[in-house]
Amino acid sequence: MSDNVWLVAGLGNPGPGYAHNRHNVGQMVLDELARRIGAKFGRHKANATVAEGFLRPGGPKLVLAKPNSFMNNSGGPVSQLLNFYSLGADRLIVVHDELDIPFDTLRLKTGGGPGGHNGVRDIISAAGTPDFIRVRVGVGRPPGRMDAADFVLRDFSGTERTTLPILLVDAADAVEKIADDGLTAAQQQFHSPA
Repeated sequence: MSDNVWLVAGLGNPGPGYAHNRHNVGQMVLDELARRIGAKFGRHKANATVAEGFLRPGGPKLVLAKPNSFMNNSGGPVSQLLNFYSLGADRLIVVHDELDIPFDTLRLKTGGGPGGHNGVRDIISAAGTPDFIRVRVGVGRPPGRMDAADFVLRDFSGTERTTLPILLVDAADAVEKIADDGLTAAQQQFHSPA
């Protein structure tokens, strides 16, 4: 069964005060995916809210998970969910914000270091491997001398909010493409030409 199941973890901070922050864009993507597969989020014993559904009848099953922990402690819930569903890290897709990518841009990769992202760092530590897929959603660099931590804990600007729905749809499309056709096919579709 697990060969057609994907755990998709959307990173962010819990609670309504953080819901629209740049740091929570991974969880926003999961809301779009849950809407598509007609799934509702419910509490899970792994300190996460989880929604499950199939991309289509007979298609891949997605387990959408939002850790209830703060971003920097995402690893525990994600690791527990991998164990609960008997999945290896090769069946994990982590959707997260990325400062080093321009806003409205996606980059998909597997493996490598955390790139300064503490949520990804904690998942690597808890899972014992960096070898999982990341859907990196570009939020851009902070303006001027603004601290990066302050920037990601702010809501998207008014201008960004007009484009954000398209970005969330693109990121959800990328997750679906990975689940259906693999990472390489998804990279070919979603990485813009250099």
